[in-house]
Amino acid sequence: MGLRAKFNLVLTLAFALGIGLAAFLSHRIVNENAREEVLQNARIMVESALAIRGYTVKEIRPLLTLQLKRQFLPQSVSSYAAQQNFRALHERFPEYTYKEAALNPTNLNDRATDWEADIINEFRNNAERSELIVERDTPTGRVLTLARPIRITDAGCLVCHSTPDAAPATMRALYGDNNGFGWKLDETIGAQVVSVPMAVPLARANQIFQVFIGGLVAIFALLLVLLNILLHVTVIRRIGRIANMADRVSLGEEGVPELDASGRDEISRLATSFTRMRRSLDDAMKMLDT
Repeated sequence: MGLRAKFNLVLTLAFALGIGLAAFLSHRIVNENAREEVLQNARIMVESALAIRGYTVKEIRPLLTLQLKRQFLPQSVSSYAAQQNFRALHERFPEYTYKEAALNPTNLNDRATDWEADIINEFRNNAERSELIVERDTPTGRVLTLARPIRITDAGCLVCHSTPDAAPATMRALYGDNNGFGWKLDETIGAQVVSVPMAVPLARANQIFQVFIGGLVAIFALLLVLLNILLHVTVIRRIGRIANMADRVSLGEEGVPELDASGRDEISRLATSFTRMRRSLDDAMKMLDT
C-alpha cells in the first residue's frame, strides 16, 4: 500500500468517526430543541387558557348575575369560555387542540376519552404531580400533549357540583341531574389537555441536520482533495525524485544531476543528506581509481 493510500485511509477513518459523532450529537440536539419549541407552545396555550378563565370569573360572570337567576348561561363558566376560544383557534389550526377533560363532567362534551382518563388517573394517584408530558402518534402525525390537573381548591365550586339539590335549578334544567355532581374539595376531577403537532418543528430540525451533515461532508471532501494535492507536491513527488536518483546512483550511472535541496523542511534535509552521501561516494570511488 502506497503512502498516498495509507494517508487517505487514515484521514477517511478519522473524518468518518468525526462526522459520525457530530451526526449523533447534532441530531440529538436539534430534535431536543424542536421538542422544547413544541413544549413551549403548549405551555403558552395552557397559560392563555388560564388567562381566559381568570378573565371570565373576574370580568364576565359578575355582569351576568341577574341573567343567571332566570337562565343558566354556559358563557359564565370559565372552562367553557376557555374551550370556546380555543375551538375558534382549532378551526384555523386543526392540529392544535385544547380540552378540559373530566371523568364526571357537567357537559358531556368534556368527558375524557380513554387516554385522557389515563392522564387524569395519573394525577389522581400522584397528587404532587403538577404536569405531564406525553408524545402520541396520531393519523396526522406525532403530537406532544401537555396536561395539568384540575383540582377543586375553591369550596365555592361545590355549590354547583356537590349534589343536584344544591345546584342552581337553571343549570340542572340545561344539563340534567346525572352528571357533574359528587365532586369533593381537593379532588382532581379532570385535566387541562393541550395537544400540539410536532411534524413541522421535527421536519425543520431534520432539514437543519441534513444541511449541517451535508456541509461537513462537503468540507471533508474539499479538505481531502487539498491535502492530497499538498501531499503530492510537498512529499510524494519530492520523495519520488530522491528514490529515482538513489536507484540511478546505486546502478552506477554517472552524470546524475544533484537534487534541489532548497527549503528547510524534512524532505529538504533528506535531499541535502543524500547529496552529501552521493558526493562522499563519488570521492571514495575516485580514490579507489587512483
